[in-house]
Amino acid sequence: MNKKLFMIILGCLLFTSLAPIFSSGQSEEKQDGVTEIVYWQYYYETKKNLMDELITEFEAANPDIKVTQQTFPYADYNTKVASSVPSGKGPNVINLYYGWLPTYVSAGYLQPLTDPSFAPSVIENEFFPLVKAAKFNDQYYALPTAVRSLALFYNKDLLAEEGYSEPPKTWEEAIEMGKKLTKFDKNGNFTQIGLGVNLDNQFHHVIREVLNRQYGVAPYNDDTTKVQYNTQAGYDAMKMVSDLELVEKTGRQGFMEDDRAAFKAGTCAMFVSGSFALGTLDSVEELNYGTAELPSMNGIKSNFASFWANGITSFTEGKELEASVKFLQFLTSKDVMERWLDAIGELPANKELGESEEIANDPKFGPFVRGLDYAHATVFYDESAQKNVMFDCYNRIVLEGMDVKESVDIAAKEEQAIIDKYFNK
Repeated sequence: MNKKLFMIILGCLLFTSLAPIFSSGQSEEKQDGVTEIVYWQYYYETKKNLMDELITEFEAANPDIKVTQQTFPYADYNTKVASSVPSGKGPNVINLYYGWLPTYVSAGYLQPLTDPSFAPSVIENEFFPLVKAAKFNDQYYALPTAVRSLALFYNKDLLAEEGYSEPPKTWEEAIEMGKKLTKFDKNGNFTQIGLGVNLDNQFHHVIREVLNRQYGVAPYNDDTTKVQYNTQAGYDAMKMVSDLELVEKTGRQGFMEDDRAAFKAGTCAMFVSGSFALGTLDSVEELNYGTAELPSMNGIKSNFASFWANGITSFTEGKELEASVKFLQFLTSKDVMERWLDAIGELPANKELGESEEIANDPKFGPFVRGLDYAHATVFYDESAQKNVMFDCYNRIVLEGMDVKESVDIAAKEEQAIIDKYFNK
């Protein structure tokens, strides 16, 4: 083979092998006039499958745009985003937890939504108020398709076996029922839990925004710059939760991986989760379950609301920006919100849709809609770090035997440091 021919072949091989590297980030306009954009979200089977369907429909209506969806395991997702987006190699449109937005906006990873269809006046007229958590410096940086609140999931058959026809209305009732619904083997190991207490699911939100308030303290001051739960009310809230595992023994962390897995398997009678779990649980034909509003305490109802929002990365521009805006408009349309509700179980972010009689009176969706009326969306400054503060607080008590007050005081000091760091940048 002559040298010239060898160099041509080598060049072709190098180009072929390197092509995926150069195409892995922000897509460029194709020669045939089709603009390609990349969409990222974490992997959740029902969400991934629905998004595939939605992308096919969007592309059919917009033949000059191609959307490539890429998903990543939830445990790695935030790290993947943080390492890719700053280098300009990430997606054009990205799905982020609302609690992460302050970090990404302050770092300049997202661009404001300046299209007239995303004007603050339009958004605040059409969306639930909690969406304001995506507003910074009078501009929105991301918008959700759906919003979420929490509810108590209960296995109707397991409750009926113990003579219960209704779910608990108060935490006192929930604990008493949970104890009766818990089963052990001859060695004292759990074979069925009555009331799940998995913080990594949603119970850390229950402590922060539900129980603290029901015992008498807001977790933060009005402008969310100061931690307030290092008080007797905060100690009582954490003690109630840790006692579920240590004293009442209604469940434990990590039983069958987590509460939702145990509930699917029919070995968990009650647990707290978001409406996003409905789609997964409805796929289990033999599971006879219902949902109820979170239990009250001292006559007080409280809930936690959240959402995942889609934003546009700061390096997206030109044709890719135009295509990304169109895709975001599509994802926040009423039609897609209704599809999302049916397939995933998350409530429409559009207030008119979310409060419609059909949804509000639905036996499974209804408790989540009612929960939005008294829900609080935590203002996170570093969601991952603040979540870990709550995990560590609980584990010091349950695994290390630390006094509740001492552990909560440590947690309050740690979380205050996280908040102070954000404002002292």
